[in-house]
Amino acid sequence: MPLPPLADPLAQAFSIGIKPLDPRRWVDVDGEIGVYLAEKSRLLAEYHAEVFAAEAGTEPAQQEVLERLVAHLLADHSETYRREGEAIRIRPTGALVALDGGRPALETAALLVQEDLVLMRRGQEGWRLAAAALCFPSAWRLGDKFGRPMHEVHAPVPGFGAGTRPAKLITRMFDNLQPGAAMIRWNWSLFGDGALFHPEPSHAVPRFGTEGERAVVRLERQTITKLGTGDVLFTIRIYLEPVDALARQAEGREVVAALVQQLEGLTFEQAEYKGLAAERETLVRRISGIAG
Repeated sequence: MPLPPLADPLAQAFSIGIKPLDPRRWVDVDGEIGVYLAEKSRLLAEYHAEVFAAEAGTEPAQQEVLERLVAHLLADHSETYRREGEAIRIRPTGALVALDGGRPALETAALLVQEDLVLMRRGQEGWRLAAAALCFPSAWRLGDKFGRPMHEVHAPVPGFGAGTRPAKLITRMFDNLQPGAAMIRWNWSLFGDGALFHPEPSHAVPRFGTEGERAVVRLERQTITKLGTGDVLFTIRIYLEPVDALARQAEGREVVAALVQQLEGLTFEQAEYKGLAAERETLVRRISGIAG
């Protein structure tokens, strides 16, 4: 699952880094769609309560997400999606997804795309996580964050807790985002395997090997869109690539150099949060060697 071409080789860790997004590039579809959707179907069947949750009253917002997403896929990804009555055919896999098949609308929407979908709603305590189809978490559990306001969701992130400048900026951005406007940001982490489903805390995920040989770059493409209901939709697309394979990509060496620089620049608290503190030196040696 190679990383996408990036204008910015690697997003700066622990920064908001929001940029405008062309609405035609709302979601990303590639040749791995069958792998992602098969894993989503498995997780929703076997671990439904762990990967899907929705507050009562979010149904109109969920339906808006589904309708917007279907319109986008048919208009901007017509080589992959075709409408057949009240269903969508996913051409590469042959799967037919019923648009009114008895599932919550947000769950149906999630079965169409490689992205996870997270719905945020404004309340007295701020923006809270009100609904989500989260099959590919990066070291967090939906049950631990569901229903909680943004400052509590971000509380474990160094520098993003309640009252911090980043927390206030995020709230202001959500409040001021105009319906239909789309924004994008990137986030990265390192894991010890290429599994998509990783709810375990970062310190509990598989280690990187004695020489860092198992290190995998996990990149998150996050988009943020204000809905007509006033809610905000996050999409989160995961990309995975073994560190050792990066140098074979067009921008791989640039990504590797940026990764080394960021690893060396993390504070202890930041490295600990990402599960890298104990093996940072090993990883820097490994990745520096790849960079030549």
